[in-house]
Amino acid sequence: CVTASQAKTILTPAETLAPLQAATWQWLTNKPQNDLLRRIVTLGDADYPPLLLETADPPVLLYVMGQAQYFDGQGLLKAWPQQAIAMVGSRNPTPQGVSNARAFAKELHQHGWCIVSGLALGIDAAAHEGALEAQAGTTTQPATIAVIGTGIDRVYPRRNHALAQSIALHGLIVSEYHLGTPPLAQNFPKRNRIISGLAQGTLVVEAAPESGSLVTARLASEQGRDVFAIPGSIHAPQSKGCHALIRQGA
Repeated sequence: CVTASQAKTILTPAETLAPLQAATWQWLTNKPQNDLLRRIVTLGDADYPPLLLETADPPVLLYVMGQAQYFDGQGLLKAWPQQAIAMVGSRNPTPQGVSNARAFAKELHQHGWCIVSGLALGIDAAAHEGALEAQAGTTTQPATIAVIGTGIDRVYPRRNHALAQSIALHGLIVSEYHLGTPPLAQNFPKRNRIISGLAQGTLVVEAAPESGSLVTARLASEQGRDVFAIPGSIHAPQSKGCHALIRQGA
């Protein structure tokens, strides 16, 4: 039972709502450079990602930005990639891990797979880069999708600013967080359910035993998606998480 004071609180808009609405409208209507389009996709929209809709906790809305060719005349997404695989891993990978991530992403995209990752340093960035390298002018579907843990008007980490621009030009950038949301630690594990939820499976390239990538793998398993892991050296801490996944059936 809701009390009178609770009802009043629910019905009273927050003081920050009006400026946020104004900023969001400006973001939607101001045309960015390079023919990029911006869209907010809600749970009830026809172009909401179908794979994500099948998960237990889909976000109520998604901010999406990408090249105009992926949208129709009404600004709706033509279609989300029918073949997508998430690639995640350590932010402090070995050189072999970086090489593996790039090579797997490149090969997978050449065979029609869109690469979904989180724009983090290390394996995420290498996976995005491999997909972009493989695209080489192909425009039938996004090369890669970056699911970020900040507002879509921010790039984190800053070192990946140029990479984020390339992804926007040849793929999609997606966030569930409102404009201006800073990089808060608690938001990154939460966004991982979107990374795994947009894909048929998740490939962990390198992961330490306490890596956030293992959270993504667990979420993928809970969502009924396939989990893959690349084995590595028995002496490398970055391989221990992958070996644990393999023992568990990845």
